[in-house]
Amino acid sequence: MQTRAIILAAGKGTRMKSEKSKVLHEVGGVPMIQHVIDNLRKAGIEEIHAVLGHEAQAVRNRLDDDINTTIQKEQLGTAHAVQQLHEALGGTDGQTMVICGDTPLISETTMQTFMKYHLDSGAKATILSTRTQIPYGYGRIIRKENGSVRRIVEQKDANPAEQEIKEVSSGTFIFDNRLLFEALEKVDNDNAQNEYYLPDAIAIMRDRGARVEAYLTPDFEEVLGINDKMALAKAEEVLRERINTQHMQNGVTLIDPKTTYIDAEVQIGPDTIIYPGAVLRGQTRVGKNVVISSGSEIKDSFIDDEVEVKHSVVLGSKVGKGTTVGPFAQLRPGSELGKAVKVGNFVEVKKSRLADEAKVSHLSYIGDAEIGARSNIGCGTITVNYDGKNKFKTEIGADAFIGCNSNLMAPVKIGDRSFIAAGSTITDEVPEDSLAIARNRQTTKEGYLKKDN
Repeated sequence: MQTRAIILAAGKGTRMKSEKSKVLHEVGGVPMIQHVIDNLRKAGIEEIHAVLGHEAQAVRNRLDDDINTTIQKEQLGTAHAVQQLHEALGGTDGQTMVICGDTPLISETTMQTFMKYHLDSGAKATILSTRTQIPYGYGRIIRKENGSVRRIVEQKDANPAEQEIKEVSSGTFIFDNRLLFEALEKVDNDNAQNEYYLPDAIAIMRDRGARVEAYLTPDFEEVLGINDKMALAKAEEVLRERINTQHMQNGVTLIDPKTTYIDAEVQIGPDTIIYPGAVLRGQTRVGKNVVISSGSEIKDSFIDDEVEVKHSVVLGSKVGKGTTVGPFAQLRPGSELGKAVKVGNFVEVKKSRLADEAKVSHLSYIGDAEIGARSNIGCGTITVNYDGKNKFKTEIGADAFIGCNSNLMAPVKIGDRSFIAAGSTITDEVPEDSLAIARNRQTTKEGYLKKDN
């Protein structure tokens, strides 16, 4: 029997103190709502609907095209949000999971177990619940003597005895779809918030004789709803531990997992060693036998096998096998290093390609350049790529040697096996197998400072 999902993502999230939609705040480098979508898909749910409201267009722009979206123009409660899909879904059979867009930690495993429990029990509605010693803010699960669910009571509507109940609703439900939309017609807003609560549909369905169950998951952290920046930080901590554990189980060595920050979509090969304080973000891919030292930041980059990144920043770049980067180097977006390249201390590379075995060992800026295989770029070399208005390219052939403190005034070409004398400012093309010297003749005036002025 088909199970579809509805993600509730219309709220502003006032306690986040942010103009950004709550569901777009990132956990592990991924928006909360994207975690929910990814986990639903892994659990086998293909038809996904999202109810949007605050910053709806911004949220829509971050979703895949196959996510069906509906706008809740007025945020009048969770039942009202689901009701916006009455025309699209009200007459269809099957099961519908309703889940909040701010619950990124509910895993696909829990979702699958939850769905199986619902179907095996024969219930018409099932609540994903958990236990916590501090239930404040959560809806309490009120059970009957036989263990089935009587109703859910929200925090602001709970009496003192009900507030002491430790079993709480996660805000995630599975319903028989037809019965859900029939019950929604009867939900009213006679409560402290004057809102149409989705949990009220539970009591309505039960009063009509439908069986209502609750699946108790043992991990409270997994159903954590993120309503403020403190909860956001907690979710980040929980997810980071999950991510780091998975990488270590796959053969990655993390010297100190608690101080290693790896985004959810990063991939890392076995026998890679990552030292404390490293940050790997975005769509980064790291190969095998890589060493990433403390203080390094890598984002949206490809790092091939046997690379060493020493206290450096790599952004939107590709680094070939056996290459070393740093210490204290920066690869800016669009950089591509071949195999066994050396980019040394205090070197900045921007939108440039360095072929195999090229070396830029220290204190240089390489921007908008192409450097041939085995060429050696001396200390203090600058590719002068910008004239204040436009960017120009520097091309250096294979096996060239660029002496220290040279300025290469782009656009300029330097041929294979050419030699640039130290201290030169090169403005013209240098043919293959040539020596270029471009510096003023030294003038020395002996005894000049002894003269009486």
